[in-house]
Amino acid sequence: MNLAPAIPPLLLTLKVAILATLGALILGVPSAYLVGRARFPGKSVVDALGTLPMVLPPTVLGYYLLVLFGRNGMLGQWLNQAFGVSLLFTWQGAALASTVVAFPMVFTTARAAFDAVDQNLVNAARTLGAPSFSLFARICLPLAWRGILAGAMLAFARAMGEFGATLMIAGNLPGKTQTLSLAVYSAVMAGQDDQAAFLTGVVTLAGLSVLVASGRLLRPRP
Repeated sequence: MNLAPAIPPLLLTLKVAILATLGALILGVPSAYLVGRARFPGKSVVDALGTLPMVLPPTVLGYYLLVLFGRNGMLGQWLNQAFGVSLLFTWQGAALASTVVAFPMVFTTARAAFDAVDQNLVNAARTLGAPSFSLFARICLPLAWRGILAGAMLAFARAMGEFGATLMIAGNLPGKTQTLSLAVYSAVMAGQDDQAAFLTGVVTLAGLSVLVASGRLLRPRP
């Protein structure tokens, strides 16, 4: 079996998954902290929106992304007019789609990790005059790092396996936007069973490794 055709989608998948994980962390960790700590009307709705991508079909997420970032979309038109950038049929569009589907993995685990922080420590620091950012950066974040790291690993695994939203906004262009999951689909459609089996094995092994590692991080410490 020729493994050379598997290299480009594997490298692209790793690049997309890493960027999607970073994006999910940048957006998900502060969101989880603010939603968990703040009190405001409609909090339950905001909390539900944070986990909504987890239950929506990926093609529905892809449709929303097309509406927002398509050539006639509000954000898509602005990016095109201001910067001459179009996310359609690009690997950056694939990274955006993967970030959206990976976001709930970080949001939910970080939210649980922040909720598990001893509130007495937070109250004591607040009594001593610690500002809000210090409470987050010097108390909550160090104590919640295990859960956040587990969420990042789950986000990476989810981004590696993303298919529907990526197909909707980035397409399936070999060497340009074709990730591992899309390459598996193309191999099956072309009757290349050996190639499909190899790519499937790579995705499965990566996902299993991440799940085992994240499970150990989330295991209660003695």
